[in-house]
Amino acid sequence: MFTSTFTFSPGDFTDEFHRLDQRIAEVAKSIPGYLGEEAWENPSTGLVSNVYYWESMEALMQLVHHPSHQIAKARQEEWLKGYQVVIAEVLRTYGDQRVAHPLRGKGAPPVTSLDASQA
Repeated sequence: MFTSTFTFSPGDFTDEFHRLDQRIAEVAKSIPGYLGEEAWENPSTGLVSNVYYWESMEALMQLVHHPSHQIAKARQEEWLKGYQVVIAEVLRTYGDQRVAHPLRGKGAPPVTSLDASQA
C-alpha cells in the first residue's frame, strides 16, 4: 500500500480551480486501488495536507498520468503559493478501532504485537 501526501499553501482559488479539483477527486475515486483520503489543515502555518491511500503504485500512477491531474500540475502556480508531494509505502497500520480511518478494514498489513522500538 502507498500514500501520496499533497501539502500546499492555498492561493487564489477560482471557479476553474474548483471544477478541476472536483474532476480530479472523481477520477481518483474511480481508479481501482483507490482506498480513501484524509485532509488536514495546520492553523499556525495555513498549510493544507491531503493524504491519499492507494493499494498499489500502479493505481497511484493512473491518477498522476491522468490528463486532469497533468493540467492541474501545469497550472498550480496560478492557484497555490507552493506545494510539496510525498509518496510513501505503508509498512503497517494499527489502532484501537475507535477512530475511523480509510485503511481500516481494507487489508492494510496488521501488526499483531508491537513494542516501543517498533512504533
